[in-house]
Amino acid sequence: MNESAGSPEFSRRGFVGAALAGMAALGAAPQARANDAAAPAFRDPYVYRFKIGSLEAFSISDCNLGFREGLGLMWPEEARPKMKEEMERHGERLDTLPLYVNVLVIRSGNEVAVFDAGFGKVNNPQMGWLFDGLAAVGIAPEQVTAGFLSHAHADHLNGFVRDGKPAFPNAQIYLLEDELSFWRGENPDFSKSKRDKNQIPGMIKEVRGHFDTLQEKLRPVKPGTEVLGGMVRVEGAPGHTDGHACFRIRSGDEELLHLMDLAHHHLLMFADPDWTIAFDHDPVTAVVTRKKYWTEAAEKRIRCYAFHLPWPGLGHIMADSGKYRWWAERWAWG
Repeated sequence: MNESAGSPEFSRRGFVGAALAGMAALGAAPQARANDAAAPAFRDPYVYRFKIGSLEAFSISDCNLGFREGLGLMWPEEARPKMKEEMERHGERLDTLPLYVNVLVIRSGNEVAVFDAGFGKVNNPQMGWLFDGLAAVGIAPEQVTAGFLSHAHADHLNGFVRDGKPAFPNAQIYLLEDELSFWRGENPDFSKSKRDKNQIPGMIKEVRGHFDTLQEKLRPVKPGTEVLGGMVRVEGAPGHTDGHACFRIRSGDEELLHLMDLAHHHLLMFADPDWTIAFDHDPVTAVVTRKKYWTEAAEKRIRCYAFHLPWPGLGHIMADSGKYRWWAERWAWG
């Protein structure tokens, strides 16, 4: 995906004392501050605990990265001046687009489910935090019983494999049949995508290798399939990839709609849903899918969770003069 490391977007260094006091509640592991070896170990919080009905849920940040291509990744090209205006109006930096990777984890009794698994363990300290986050909240990889894969891009798939083996040895991994078929097909079609075509052969090889490793764990399903006793519904949301999925999680009267990669930025895909990112396999279909979900979420006031929006990724989609806005949920502890 051409990820480039960026600087932390939301530094809270001025609140070290309060943050340290809240570490236990957050489940965040500390990290020593650079340039101050004598200082107490500290790391900005990256695990957020919340509830979905009776379900215990966690949002775990997997990375701190940014796309240095900035608006060069956004399409259509002729709309970039309007995108720039929208970014400037909200005080957003233009030299990079932030890459948030929020991994949703839910726990109900002995069931533990992970929704996409981030980048996995790599040498870059700015990425691959999921397993530290799981450990911080007392979840061992062996305790994960279900994995849900929205699509097979590296920041979603790679964390399901570790040291050449399934990272969660006791988990079945659910994905849509169309996603598996796309990558297993003889010639996966990227003709409509704006992404760097030089990356594609290596990407296909990596995905197929991971699918080989996970073969015994994969559980391809059709759109609309409900698993874990109806707790999770797997929905087809094509465009970003052929078999891209969203997930609807229910507990009692409460519902959480996991948007996955329907949005890669908290302003751009809402101010105008017709704006797309280079990584979409089929931008036209991605727009149709996005509008469908934005309309439903706004009209029904559905609580949403987003993989690539500012951590912890919880919020609502609001209609705004024919367009939409992402309204982040207020943080709450306790």
